[in-house]
Amino acid sequence: MKSAAFWPVVATGAGLFSDGYLNNVIGSVNTILKILYPTQYANSPATSNVSSIAFVGTVIGQLSFGYISDHYSRKLGMIIASCILILFSILCAGSWGAGGSIPGMLAALTTYRFFIGIGIGAEYPAGSVACAEASNDLKHGQRNRWFVFFTNFMIDFGFVVSSFVPLVMLWICGENHLNTVWRVSLGLGAIPPMSLFYLRLKFQEPEQFRKNTIRKAKTVPYFMILKFYGPRLLVVAAIWFIYDFSAYSFGLYSSTILEAIIPDGSLYKSFGWNVVLNLFYLPGSFLGAIAADYWGPRWTLVSGVLAQAVVGYIMAGLYSHLKNHIAGFVVIYGIFQTLGEFGPGDCIGLIASKTSATAIRGQYYGIAAASGKIGAFIGTYVFPVIIKNAGGDTTVKGLQAPFWVSSSLCCFSAFLAAFFLPNITQETIDEENVRFREYLAASGWDISQLGDGSDEELVREDVIAVSDSAEKSIQPETKAF
Repeated sequence: MKSAAFWPVVATGAGLFSDGYLNNVIGSVNTILKILYPTQYANSPATSNVSSIAFVGTVIGQLSFGYISDHYSRKLGMIIASCILILFSILCAGSWGAGGSIPGMLAALTTYRFFIGIGIGAEYPAGSVACAEASNDLKHGQRNRWFVFFTNFMIDFGFVVSSFVPLVMLWICGENHLNTVWRVSLGLGAIPPMSLFYLRLKFQEPEQFRKNTIRKAKTVPYFMILKFYGPRLLVVAAIWFIYDFSAYSFGLYSSTILEAIIPDGSLYKSFGWNVVLNLFYLPGSFLGAIAADYWGPRWTLVSGVLAQAVVGYIMAGLYSHLKNHIAGFVVIYGIFQTLGEFGPGDCIGLIASKTSATAIRGQYYGIAAASGKIGAFIGTYVFPVIIKNAGGDTTVKGLQAPFWVSSSLCCFSAFLAAFFLPNITQETIDEENVRFREYLAASGWDISQLGDGSDEELVREDVIAVSDSAEKSIQPETKAF
């Protein structure tokens, strides 16, 4: 593999490490803040605000930077995202209230976390989309795996590092200096985007973007685009929504495991076992990346969610026994996490990045990804209601309920993917661009408006080729949108 083609994939995709690190490290920070400020924090709205506010920012970032990456450039979106993550990671570490006020400090931390969310959200339609386009220049037969390695695997690796860093800081500083532990842990989140900044400054937009961008079009045919891609986007967004919505119910069991194996509540043990639980993500993410090249993203996702549903049903059915055998519970829980990353974790972003044309890929991907974050946010409110209605969190039936619901939703996701998504090959990006051009030409839109003018000869050849084949009307598929 030529390094000239490889480095753009690193520069664009690896920024999602920040998503994994900055989103997950707040869990350990939350634990420490409850210890340091038991009245001002543990028993106040700040507990949920600090943890969840980044999701709101992420949705805003995904939607707004989807537009920026399509109508300006992927590079601009990535550079702005890096600047936001660097600045607000540092500000989080230095959060302070006027006159040393604890409520003021927590308000500042909440505000900075909101802006971090925007930076994280920007990475999806700018970085991930650019990564998909850059991976199109890699060796045939390996494009899917490298996209996954530098997107979802980076998120999962960020989970592991973000759980290990607070543990290391605790070893260094001790429990008498927890203020230093949480501040340094947050501040180190600035290093990953800083390490990519130079590569992003040198990044050149891929040929597919230069040839197919819609940023110089006099009018954007949004109605035509919605008619052509709307049904497909609805399916992709629904699968992403279900995946993130369901993930919450299984995340509930992290605390169950930790409470069972750490009866004395030791902070060292809690952080240590948190590392172990996060490590379960990596095998599935790695194997799913390889499978995506051999089986294709659609069938890898289908097999992953079906296997995950089976394990979820087992955990629900045997919960009353498993809760008394914590080793078995941890193993099955770990397998469940691995299957989640093998299927939807790896493949939903891959599918979202390759099932639309380059001209509108940023907005398409941003809407799909935002649907996932909204699903996760809604799940945080819906699943406690499900548990309560099933008997409460002190009953076996109450704690089984999320597994029954989520496993059933996994089966529904498999149905959607199997019957309503197209097959994705190594050449799908090129094929999708041709298909979109043919549709616009057949619908009467002037496709000479596509492209930024830097490759006029290539664009002219594409226009002639598409015009020759656009005699027939191109409509969205009915079976696989």
